[in-house]
Amino acid sequence: MIDVHRLGVLREVSKHGSLAGAARTLHLTPSAVSQHVAALERSVGTTVIERSTRGVRLTAAGQLLVETADTVAGELSETERRLSQLIDGHAGRLAIATFSSAGQGFLPPALLPMAARQDVDIRAIEAEPAPTVELLRSGEADVALVYHFRTKTPPRKWRDLRYVPLVEDHVRAVLPAHHPLTERDEIRLADLTDEWWVHGWGECGEAMEQAAGYEPKVACRGSDYFFIQTMVAAGIGVALIPDVALGIVLDQVEIRAVRPAPVRYIGALLPAGRRTSPLTEELIERLQGATADGTTRAVRTGRTTRR
Repeated sequence: MIDVHRLGVLREVSKHGSLAGAARTLHLTPSAVSQHVAALERSVGTTVIERSTRGVRLTAAGQLLVETADTVAGELSETERRLSQLIDGHAGRLAIATFSSAGQGFLPPALLPMAARQDVDIRAIEAEPAPTVELLRSGEADVALVYHFRTKTPPRKWRDLRYVPLVEDHVRAVLPAHHPLTERDEIRLADLTDEWWVHGWGECGEAMEQAAGYEPKVACRGSDYFFIQTMVAAGIGVALIPDVALGIVLDQVEIRAVRPAPVRYIGALLPAGRRTSPLTEELIERLQGATADGTTRAVRTGRTTRR
């Protein structure tokens, strides 16, 4: 029989990529962690990790066991919440992990009628997709709002989760108000070749570069789209910003359609291996309604701009 505690140890080893990292989290010695892993390997009859000078890597069997450990941890967390609901007499608690622009855009109108209920406790955590997915897998979140680029099909790394598509978030060009290109209704990415860019980090930045087909000249980098917009307003450069992140438009910038237009695909992730609560399903329905009727931005201020 597989020992659940040892599964948890292997899960931490996978998370940290080393026995020492798992030991620190679990308040054990690396030797004790190694012994737990060895005992798990004996019980399943095969190796679960491969050691190297750069750390440890899961074998195929180890990956399967970690996926099972994620499901077990999520089920236990969900059971604790449901027990608490029974004891407290609440309809439920709902924990949402979301990236910033979704939390400023279509999530608030979906949450508003639910938050008004006295028997519902709502918790929200702001983070980028990678940590939100981990919160979902661990059971700390009931639903994770995520995004990805390139194709409508979600990444394979989410294959163990249930994906609900919500909105295709088209990217817009953001220009200083008096930029010569504001005379056009639509801008080609090729028109921005010689411009200085206010650019994002990581996957977002890479997706914009891939769509443009060239490496832009970067004057400034940022992870917050409103910060990027303020830098454009200051005249430092131009930017590409997804439509959902344009909830507030400054008077000092102009927004234009861009071709070819990169698309940020936004969706909700749910645990596939455990039950979802009625509150979670209600939130998904409300999110689908909010995005279907175009309610993707919570606030819009400043001058009306041409799209």
